[in-house]
Amino acid sequence: MADERIGIFGDMHGNLVAFEAVLAALRAEGVERFVCLGDVAAIGPQPREVVQRLRELNCPVVMGNTDGYVLKVVRGDAQGAEEGNEIIQRLREIDRWTAAQLSSDELAFMAGFAPTVTLSLADGGSLLCYHGSPRSYHEGIVPTTPPDEVDIILAGVTATVLAGGHTHQQMLRRHRAVLILNPGSVGLPVERLPFSFEGSKPPWAEYAILRVGDGGLSIELRRVVFDARAHVTAARQSGMPYAEWYAASWATD
Repeated sequence: MADERIGIFGDMHGNLVAFEAVLAALRAEGVERFVCLGDVAAIGPQPREVVQRLRELNCPVVMGNTDGYVLKVVRGDAQGAEEGNEIIQRLREIDRWTAAQLSSDELAFMAGFAPTVTLSLADGGSLLCYHGSPRSYHEGIVPTTPPDEVDIILAGVTATVLAGGHTHQQMLRRHRAVLILNPGSVGLPVERLPFSFEGSKPPWAEYAILRVGDGGLSIELRRVVFDARAHVTAARQSGMPYAEWYAASWATD
């Protein structure tokens, strides 16, 4: 059986510098098949550039919660979602800026993201991809999610491997006969959980590689360092709201 490799990534959040670092690392290993787990453009300073780069890959993409919110902003359906603390209000303002940066073609591309994507694997198995969980892009699966709760979340799911993002927490977990993975976040990694904008975000981008071949299956959780200074410079030059606040949250030393 020929070796099959799939690069799995998501949560780029408008960080082109990190996204390019991940793609370069995947290409260096000869990975040519990709799947994206959503949350592509919102929060970071280069939403349009990330969307354009993703379109070039022509790979399957699932809808993330922030992708959905940006589309709601464009449709005028985001009323009632503005409540929250000061940080949430700042992020919502950045989301509105994000929506304004994207062309109608780019927004149409995002509107085509699927709730879930299923890929056939060379060994006869399958990979089910989603953003938060198979039933909701707002719902996360973490290492401490109780097995009985996971049973409910995965009711009716029959895939061999499940892949989701949303939590920005790398994870590989076996549940019953299923492997559940989270590649972490390409563009907005966190040092501590739950996710917070307080403190410094580390200058690495996270992703995963799934390999099938010779009767076996392997999953590797990866991390690659990217140029955080270049990313911070992009933020300061972007015109995004709260650029200095965003820039100050990155570790650049």
